[in-house]
Amino acid sequence: MRDRTVLLLAVIAIASLTGSIATLAVAGPTDSRPDRADDASVSVSDGAAGRFARLHAAGVTGSNVTVGIVDPTGFDTESKTIAGQVVKTRSFGIGSVHNTHEAHGTATAAVVSRTAPDADLYLARVDSIDSYQQAVDWLVREDIDVIVAPVSFYGQPGDGTGPVARNATQATERGSVFIAPAGNLAQSHWSGQYTTDTVQNRTVAFTNGSRQNYIRGGTEITVWLSWERAYADEQYTVELHWTNGTDSRLVARSQPYRGDDVPNERIVADVKPGDYYLVIRGPASPTGARLRLVSPTHDLQHTAARNSIVAPGTARKVITVGAYNSRVDQLEPFSSRGPTADNRVGVDIVAPDRQFAAAAPDGFVGSSAAVPYVGGTAALLLDANESLSPHETEHLLEQTARDVGRPGLDNATGHGAVEPVRAARAAQNRTDG
Repeated sequence: MRDRTVLLLAVIAIASLTGSIATLAVAGPTDSRPDRADDASVSVSDGAAGRFARLHAAGVTGSNVTVGIVDPTGFDTESKTIAGQVVKTRSFGIGSVHNTHEAHGTATAAVVSRTAPDADLYLARVDSIDSYQQAVDWLVREDIDVIVAPVSFYGQPGDGTGPVARNATQATERGSVFIAPAGNLAQSHWSGQYTTDTVQNRTVAFTNGSRQNYIRGGTEITVWLSWERAYADEQYTVELHWTNGTDSRLVARSQPYRGDDVPNERIVADVKPGDYYLVIRGPASPTGARLRLVSPTHDLQHTAARNSIVAPGTARKVITVGAYNSRVDQLEPFSSRGPTADNRVGVDIVAPDRQFAAAAPDGFVGSSAAVPYVGGTAALLLDANESLSPHETEHLLEQTARDVGRPGLDNATGHGAVEPVRAARAAQNRTDG
């Protein structure tokens, strides 16, 4: 059996950073729902432990599967949770792979370690879109079978044509199963067209004619505004205003982002506590361009959960995963929804994001926890049946999922919640047959 690699991308954006690293963000909740794991000793809940214990007892443990994790925070490579499984480490940007101060990467690795305990780990640290692509390409050259990418890139096209999504599609076409998060923007995403119905005095109306979109969250603010490539020569801007209810003043105006070939602008600002709102401005005449406003740090007053999938989850041929709260048996309210901008379903499956809560004050919640759950499950499928192709692996995960949400395939939960035991048994049956 040839080596198999599962790539786990868990990338954190810090609002005060500059440069291309600011496009990367953990595919987890916003401020009010932190996505952290300060203690790398991730524990398995009774439900999850029992679910995977049956597979492990049957000898399905991820043996001969290599797992790669890409994260800008680095990893505690000496953590007892993962140390015995680490095979290779590489840094594709500034900073050492080994880092004991930030536990997100280590906790993400621990989720895979608990689901696929005999898998080998390949760890990579990144700090930009370019280094992210280099890491993915490196793991593909290592003959990877599964790439799991719990990372969100904002300001990218919603139709899978941006550089991040293209990289994911290419990895799949080269034989890797690529698993990515839907994102966590259902409560911090808005989209609309720049038309005569929405534009007045060069400003956009969000909902019910309101031209002010208030934001709720902390004092480190990141906002992205993007639009279609067909309108790349046009100028659109998002402004951040402070207000006390009577007076208001401009605090920041977005600037073009030069780190990719996508028409987008962003605001990265540290502000004092208070009330703030966003305004979008554009050309004098309505153009029909579709605009997309997102904030990875703040909830928005006016939102549109529809079309809130983020790259690389927008890529064609990847497995896109939403966050599901199995404790209350419902989709997380922040989990992004489809369809994609080119009308694909968007979400393929959902997975528990609270089953592997770390012993940390803020826990480990969101797509960064849900996606490695699926990654570990995919590794078990490949252990059970080494002949599975990327398409067959995706098909088994989807067809064995438990339908949740609306009956049938839908834009919020896709085919349903992943069922590890059922999927692994289906993979084994293909071998037996």
